[in-house]
Amino acid sequence: MKSKLITMEEAAALVPSGASISVGGFTSQRHPTALLRALIRAGVKDLIVYCHSAGSDLDLLIGAGCVRRLEGAYLADGVFSPIAVNWRRFVEAGRIEFEDYSNAAMMARFAAGAMGLSFFPTRSLLGTDLLVMEGLDPEVRRADPRAAPKKAAVMDCPFTGEKVALVPAVRTDVCLLHVQKASAQGLLRIEGQEFLDVQQAMAARTVIATCEELVEDEDLRRDPERNRIPPFAVHAVVHVPFGSHPHSVHNCYDYDPEHLGVYTRAAKSDETFQEYLDRYVFGAPTHEAYLEAIGGEARLDQLRARSGLGYNPELKRKNEG
Repeated sequence: MKSKLITMEEAAALVPSGASISVGGFTSQRHPTALLRALIRAGVKDLIVYCHSAGSDLDLLIGAGCVRRLEGAYLADGVFSPIAVNWRRFVEAGRIEFEDYSNAAMMARFAAGAMGLSFFPTRSLLGTDLLVMEGLDPEVRRADPRAAPKKAAVMDCPFTGEKVALVPAVRTDVCLLHVQKASAQGLLRIEGQEFLDVQQAMAARTVIATCEELVEDEDLRRDPERNRIPPFAVHAVVHVPFGSHPHSVHNCYDYDPEHLGVYTRAAKSDETFQEYLDRYVFGAPTHEAYLEAIGGEARLDQLRARSGLGYNPELKRKNEG
């Protein structure tokens, strides 16, 4: 099987403006953040983004003006930003289109896309105003074939007669992931919680994965049950150690409380966030330059996971923001 290994710049070029995307990980964990910074530098705009529980990964894209529409449950970085700052500012000001679902409903939407279904039944949303409060304007739904004709539909189950909510499938142009291990041929291994990465990958036409460690295909195949995303679903692999910073990667490194605090404070206005972008995105044109900007090897050593735990129990986690 031929190599799918490419550079960061080549990976960013695979995501055109106007594409629909999903991003792997969960709140402050295991996002392909280095690749997202590359997308911003490449000038990608008008993205349609689907998520379940994102964090400052998608908030970064929103603040950089890359996102036109977001459909999902929430964006947060724990105590650093219980509500992602750029996301809140942009939604309140009407600067992006936003359609909100429950977390379980978004899980159902990705599951439908992964199975090739057009919808998925769920009890989530029932009894809430999420069913009646639609975020997308009817004109947007009529004009954009990628927008679902309606947010959800309620019907009587033909087997039990109970009410169920039907939510539309998510099928994206591109899924961006960050994993612990990958082979050059595209076999991926996620250690720890998978979140919805498997479903997101199988619901996408193109999958790009960044990885902490590039390993031989035959080494991963010795434990096939641990490789939940097959190589036929993966189109490109980029080797990027610390590619999720400032987010955590189980068994590799912890999230960076210091930088998440810097990010949260910067996201409070367009002016301060532009300063953040100028320093950590445009002013650091490579991933190596970014790592130097956040403190270099000395800072990275403070974040490395302790063997057998998957995280760093000695890390100071106080929120200074």
